[in-house]
Amino acid sequence: MADNPGHAELLKRYINVADVRLGAVALYATDDFFAAKERMLQAAEPQWREGVYDDHGKWMDGWESRRRRDQGHDHCVVRLAAPSRLAALDLDTRYFTGNYPPYASVQACRIDADPDAGTPWTELLARSALNGDQHNFFELQSGGIWTHLKLNIYPDGGVARFRVYGGVYRDWAHASSTEALDLAAALNGGIALACSDEHYGSMGNLLLPGRGVSMADGWETRRRRGPGYDWVILRLGHRGRIQRVDVDTAHYKGNYPHQVSIQGALLGPDREADPSQCDAWPVLLELQYLQADSVHRFGAELRELGPISHVRVNIHPDGGLSRVRLFGQPDRD
Repeated sequence: MADNPGHAELLKRYINVADVRLGAVALYATDDFFAAKERMLQAAEPQWREGVYDDHGKWMDGWESRRRRDQGHDHCVVRLAAPSRLAALDLDTRYFTGNYPPYASVQACRIDADPDAGTPWTELLARSALNGDQHNFFELQSGGIWTHLKLNIYPDGGVARFRVYGGVYRDWAHASSTEALDLAAALNGGIALACSDEHYGSMGNLLLPGRGVSMADGWETRRRRGPGYDWVILRLGHRGRIQRVDVDTAHYKGNYPHQVSIQGALLGPDREADPSQCDAWPVLLELQYLQADSVHRFGAELRELGPISHVRVNIHPDGGLSRVRLFGQPDRD
């Protein structure tokens, strides 16, 4: 998947809504004798542990069922992190060579509770051939909003990672009119679109819930050896007026940025941020000094820009951030 430019461009517009860090859960599997279903939703890349065995056999990083001896097939039900519109699936079978499923299909439903035996399912991906030890990428045409998926594997075997790319759906018409919301949060539909560098950590981590658990759970650039500074562009889940910004440097001690500044812009619904034009965006937050391993809250320091839809967070000159929060009121015009 990573070596396909078309797939890479597609995924820049979406997040993995089956990420356990966002709250996705593997609810049920017909069988996970060899490898627990929960491993399939981990954010980290799958790994191979040479010579490692447990009581059930070779340790595998993913979901793996035992060899089926009847005419049925195995499946796993996953609750997505939030109701979402889906664009693509990645059924990653890395390190599963003689034990991957030759075929898979995916069904979906939208319900408030968790599925039961009477839940009707809609087919998103018809039974499709898989290859072992690689990404198996499928684009979707569904325009629906879904809460749960059922991954069917035929007849049995192992899947290292099940990644589900889409956009979080939120009914903003019913959002609080008094409470400031984190408009950039991934669970509110925020997306990290582009950055100058992400050598040590992914820009998407900035919008995850909670504080980072380590430096690996943030965004960190390489050491800058020339002039300039690093930056990341974020698209809000809904345009709004920003009232408070939190910049968290959790776990970054010898490598946090010296300063931070933020610019903002209101772009039309059919226009995406162009990194080459962001220098002209108005300033939301002038240069502010940062400290190691701390949450920095800025309110009075913010300029009034009116409603904005995108921000560029600039770190001077380089370093790592754990989280960025942009609290405000969604614009209802």
